[in-house]
Amino acid sequence: MKLRNVFGVAAGTVGLTAVANRLLTARSSDFEPYLDGEYGTYRWRGFDVAYTEAGDPEDQDLLLFHGINAAGSSHEFWQVFEDLAEDYHVVAVDLPGFGHSDRPPLLYSASLYTTFVGDAIEDLADEPPVVVASSLTGSYAAIAARTVEVDELVLITPTDTSMGGRRVWLRALMRAPVVGQGLHNLVTSKPGLRYFHDDHGYYDTENLPDDVVDYEWQSAHQSGARFAPASFLSGFLDPDENLGDVLADLDSPVTLIWGREADITPLDDGRELAKEGDTGLVVFDEALLLPHVEHPDRFLDAVRDDLEAEV
Repeated sequence: MKLRNVFGVAAGTVGLTAVANRLLTARSSDFEPYLDGEYGTYRWRGFDVAYTEAGDPEDQDLLLFHGINAAGSSHEFWQVFEDLAEDYHVVAVDLPGFGHSDRPPLLYSASLYTTFVGDAIEDLADEPPVVVASSLTGSYAAIAARTVEVDELVLITPTDTSMGGRRVWLRALMRAPVVGQGLHNLVTSKPGLRYFHDDHGYYDTENLPDDVVDYEWQSAHQSGARFAPASFLSGFLDPDENLGDVLADLDSPVTLIWGREADITPLDDGRELAKEGDTGLVVFDEALLLPHVEHPDRFLDAVRDDLEAEV
């Protein structure tokens, strides 16, 4: 193939990708909060941060922080949000760069999210709250709990590592205006979202409703949606501190919740963390990374301290 033909094919491919990106963005314009509660925003360091709250404000505050993934948002707690609000004043937050919070084209980092979680605990709770955090955000919450007061930490399959190292080239590629947006759209297509849920999210994808996938697709196709995931996929959202050491430093009680069949963060990791941090560990059978979604009743019992720690 002649060189000019190669350039012509490349230019055509980029052009088609740009058109596809615009069409996908247009289709995702009708984006409403998923959780059933009172929706609000507050200002944090230049971000409008979105949250949904429910329950009696006189009850103890319970803050929900979702995990990090390309379609992450507070919708992750859809199975337990309303039931938790029967006992607590619940506030579910969209992290900066996700959900209905602002998504500017920053170089997102673990330090930004650790600072945010600590500030959100102080900003959104009147008294030391129960804090529930999932996956990588569990590390941010644990680090923050060394400097802000919490009543209890409930960490769902927490981890301090995601992609095994930092790759500047990958972050730059994912942030690129056309190619990066196209790659992001591919990863967050509905088949892509279902693949990742089937691979390591859900033990049984019969528990995954179509409207959750639809919402995740919409969320992942909002303006600026690729920037925070670009930092995640390239390893820049992994904290520098060892989670076991952090947990060992905490005075607040900590409960780890783990899916027995989890493979990305296997149960052996949970046992080691529980040993290092001297924490409780509650194990859910037939669960991967989302035990609170697939087994909401058992999760509610664990938060209410009605389940004994087990292995």
